[in-house]
Parts: sequence; structure tokens; C-alpha cells
Amino acid sequence: MNDTIKKLVFLLFIIAFTFSCEDDSLPSTYSPEGAVASPENISIQGLYILSEGNMGSNKASLDYFDYSTGIFTNNIYGKVNPSVALSLGDVGNDIQIYGSKMYAVINLSNYVEVMDAKTSEHLGQIEIPNCRYITFDKGYAYVSSYSGAAQPNNTVLGTINKIDTVSLKIVGEATVGYQPEEMAVVNNKLYVANSGGYTPESYDNTVSVLSLNPFQELKKITVGSNLWRVRKDKNNKIWVTSRGNYSDIKPFVVVIDPKSDTIEKTIHTTVTNFGFYEDNLYYYGTDYDNNFKAVNSYGIIDINAKEVTSSHFINESMKSKIVVPYGIIINPVNGDIFIGDAIDYTVPGKVYCLDKNGNLKWERTVGVSPGHFAFVWK
Repeated sequence: MNDTIKKLVFLLFIIAFTFSCEDDSLPSTYSPEGAVASPENISIQGLYILSEGNMGSNKASLDYFDYSTGIFTNNIYGKVNPSVALSLGDVGNDIQIYGSKMYAVINLSNYVEVMDAKTSEHLGQIEIPNCRYITFDKGYAYVSSYSGAAQPNNTVLGTINKIDTVSLKIVGEATVGYQPEEMAVVNNKLYVANSGGYTPESYDNTVSVLSLNPFQELKKITVGSNLWRVRKDKNNKIWVTSRGNYSDIKPFVVVIDPKSDTIEKTIHTTVTNFGFYEDNLYYYGTDYDNNFKAVNSYGIIDINAKEVTSSHFINESMKSKIVVPYGIIINPVNGDIFIGDAIDYTVPGKVYCLDKNGNLKWERTVGVSPGHFAFVWK
């Protein structure tokens, strides 16, 4: 072997060794930190993006876009909290801001990570097994939990944990249906979507209605199979999505009147995730064709008429660009639409910022499966 070849082999060895020793907890394809947009002087300071990460890998990650500077910061949690073991943890399932604190629900790590909303500095953790989603009302946080691991015959009912947001202590627990998901508080009642996701042969089909004081289930409303999203609009009407059974029962969305706790309207379209802006609900839906290929759709529902008014809100080039829509939020001030793209659930995802007309403003590579967003106000 001549000297040139020896040097080349040695150089390749050094490169391989260097990469093998790097921290692989974050995607290696992050763009350099810097401005992705021009600064905007609006009442919202910025946007946090929570990526779920690969299941079992402790790679949930948090990124941040600052409106006042236009700068996007990848892995802001890791940079601010380098001494926290395993960083955010395993599977980031929800993120919300309430008061001065930010709460990230870390599903497989079985805790809610609590941070300073302005800085993302770690403040504490609340241990809750198989936690799913979080919502707030009058100084309390409510966290849905599958409660236990999958059990035969769907025998373990889910729970909602009530948390004091000052002490970060659990102060109450209420039993609901099977495998509860998202929640919303309206008129001093908590509405919870029960999925029954552990037993697809017999999905739960109810929304649990709880009183907040005393904290207990009052009733169940029968809605449809495999419920997921629960969000209230500006009229205090409750929108609930059903995922169907992935066979003969198709997805749909219903509107519940909280005054009577009855279904006011059923809209037979696939709504996988959605966000509100002014008088409209912007949604994307994922169906599957006969070859099990995913087919994505985007539409708008008028929340007053409760009817689909448009079959698109993004342009055709963006439709082909987004592979797996995985999360959505809309800036209530300027109408910016943010969509997370999971791509294939294993590689670093993308976040696209669109203007209110659906045109691309900027994009950024983020963590694996970016699906959850939270605005922080000035």
C-alpha cells in the first residue's frame, strides 16, 4: 500500500470515528441557526415546535421561532438545559402554555415536563403514567392518561389528572372512558374524547363530560368510534373528531352544543387535525386508497354554518411538497399557517410556514415527527 492510499485510509478512519462519537440524539441535517424570516412586530413573541422523536429513543425535541427577530433555533431545550438527563424524553405528545409556564406531555417517559415559557428553562416534572394531552382552567391543568399498559379486553379505564399549576402537584383524579385523548373546558365542564385505541375490535365511542368541582364524571355522550381531537371554537361550540375503524366506519367530525350536551351537527369528512382562524376551521385529513396509499386533503369549514366551504387552503405546489402532514396551528394575529411534516416518521421532519393564502413563507428542518405547537405571547 503506497503512502497516498495509507493517508486516505487513515483520513477515512478519522472521519468515521468522529461521526461515530458525535451525540446522535439530534438530527444531523439541521440547518445552521439563523434568520428564516424578516422580523415582525406583533403581539406574539414566538412559536415552539415539539417533535415526538422515534419511539423508544428518548429523542423528543423542542425548536423555537422568534417573530421579533425572524430567527429559528433548533433544539432550544437542549441548549438551555444541557444538564437534564435524556433531554426532553421519549415521545413528545402535546405542548401548551398557561401563564408563565410551558407544559410538554412526554408520553412514554410518563411525565409532563414543565418549563419557563419565555426561556424554555426546566422547572420540574409531573409523573403521570401514559400521559397524552393537557388543557387548563382557573389555575389547574388537566392531563389525560391511558393509566396503564394495554390490557386484554380493554379492562383498564383511563383517567384525567387534575394538577395545581402553582405547586405542580396532582390534586385530583377522575375516571373516564378507555384511552382518553384530547380535552376542552367549556362552561365549567371538561369534555374528554375516549378512543379505546388499545382494542380496535371494540373502539370506545364516547365523550366523557366532567364537572370540575367536585372533580368527577357526570355523563357520557355517544359520538362515534375512536375519538381523538376535542377543541372549542370562539362560539364555545365543541368540535370532536372520529377516526372511524379504518375499515367500514369512515372518519367524521361533530359539533357538540355544551348547553345541552347534544350533537348539533355531523360533518362527514376526514378531519385528522385542525386549527381555528376567525370564522373558519382549517383542517387536513389523511385517507387511504385501495392500495393503502395515503391520500391527503386540505379544507376549510365555516364554524357558523358548520359546512365545508373549500376543499383547499394551500396551493398545489405545497400539496405535493408536504408528504405526511402531522400537525397544524394558525397564528391568530396574522393568519400564518404552520404545518409539520413527518415525512416517514424516522427522519428529521419539516415545518412549513405559509401565509393566510397558503403560500410558502419559509421552511425549516426540525426533529422527528413535528406535530405539536404553542405560541408564546409578549
